[in-house]
Amino acid sequence: MKVLIVESQADLAVIWQRHLERMGMSVSCASGQAEAIAHLGEHKTDVIIMDLVLTEGSALAVADYASYRLPEAQVIFVTNTSFFSDGSIFRHATNACAFVQSGTPPEDLAAMVEHYGTESPSDGVA
Repeated sequence: MKVLIVESQADLAVIWQRHLERMGMSVSCASGQAEAIAHLGEHKTDVIIMDLVLTEGSALAVADYASYRLPEAQVIFVTNTSFFSDGSIFRHATNACAFVQSGTPPEDLAAMVEHYGTESPSDGVA
């Protein structure tokens, strides 16, 4: 399974990356919108873990691009804010499959990635 982490806080991205790699997943990281879109334009991705509030760019723009370029890729949004706490993120990003707090234990996040990544694989997508 191929995972892209889009997170402005490099330390947090590394923690998530290590947990996912221990489960045998191939993980790439991007710190903002430009990096994420460049990655998605060239690499198959099954699941995207993305901070809703990026230092550079817009998470919703990345999710929108992913829905066009990799329609089967699932997006797990993470946040440490109360934005979209009413669940409306699922109306704004059709590829959103989960919305959790940034403080979610890494092993729980990894279990969600495993679940959503195997639920709808993007085999055959370049």
